[in-house]
Amino acid sequence: MKLSINLNKIALLRNSRGSNNPDIEVFAKIALDHDILGLTVHPRPDERHINFNDLLKIKTLTSSFEKEFNIEGNPIEQPVNNYIGFKQIINKFKPTQATLVPDSTDQLTSDHGWRLEEINNADFTNEIKTACNRCSIFIDAGTDMSELKNKDIDSIEIYTGPYANAFELNDYKKLDEEIEKIIFTCKSAKSYGLRINAGHDLNLLNLPKLVSLGYIDEVSIGHAIISESLTKGFKNTINQYIDVTNG
Repeated sequence: MKLSINLNKIALLRNSRGSNNPDIEVFAKIALDHDILGLTVHPRPDERHINFNDLLKIKTLTSSFEKEFNIEGNPIEQPVNNYIGFKQIINKFKPTQATLVPDSTDQLTSDHGWRLEEINNADFTNEIKTACNRCSIFIDAGTDMSELKNKDIDSIEIYTGPYANAFELNDYKKLDEEIEKIIFTCKSAKSYGLRINAGHDLNLLNLPKLVSLGYIDEVSIGHAIISESLTKGFKNTINQYIDVTNG
C-alpha cells in the first residue's frame, strides 16, 4: 500500500489568517522528502483551502521529486471567480491521477460515491482521461465494479467514512459489514484490472486492518496526518503512516 498525503488542511489553516503561514510549499517539500507516493489536493470553487497558486507549486514540486500528483474534484464544476473549473484544472496541470468525486459545490467534505450508471453515461471522462495517467472515481464500498462500462476509468477510490465511523464507535457488527463490502468491491475491481485506492477518515488506528486485507494499492490521507502532527510533529507523523502502510 502506497501513501499519498493530502495538503488541503495546511492551506485551510493558512487561509484562516490571510497570510502565507504555514507555507504549503514548505510542507509539500517535507512530505515529498519521505518515501511516499506523492501528494493529493482537492481544490474547490470557493478556494477555502487549495488555490490556483498552490496547484502551480505542487505540480512543480511533484515533478521535481518525480512523485505523483493526485487532483480530486467534481468534474462538472464550472469556472467561478478564481476557480478555473475542474476539467480546466486537469487539462492545465495534467496530474498523475484525476479523482472524480460527486460532491456538490458547497459540500463540507466528500460523503458518498458515484452510482456507476452516472459514470457509464458520463460525457466528461474522456477529456479528463486524455490529460492524466489515471482516471479514478470515488465510489461507495459494496459497489459491484463488474457493472462499470466506462473504459476511461482505470482506478477507483473506495469511500471509507462508514468503515472509520464503525471503527471509532467499536460497532463490531457494522465494522464487519463494512469490511465485507470493501472486500467485495476490491475483488470485483481486481477482476477487471482496476487499481484500488481508499480514503476518508483513515488514521493510524483504523488503517492497519485495511493494510492486512492486501487489496488496496493506495490511500490518500490528510486530515488525520495534519491533526496528529499537532502533537507528534509532521515528519514523525508521516514516518508512522509509512510504517503502517508498509505493513
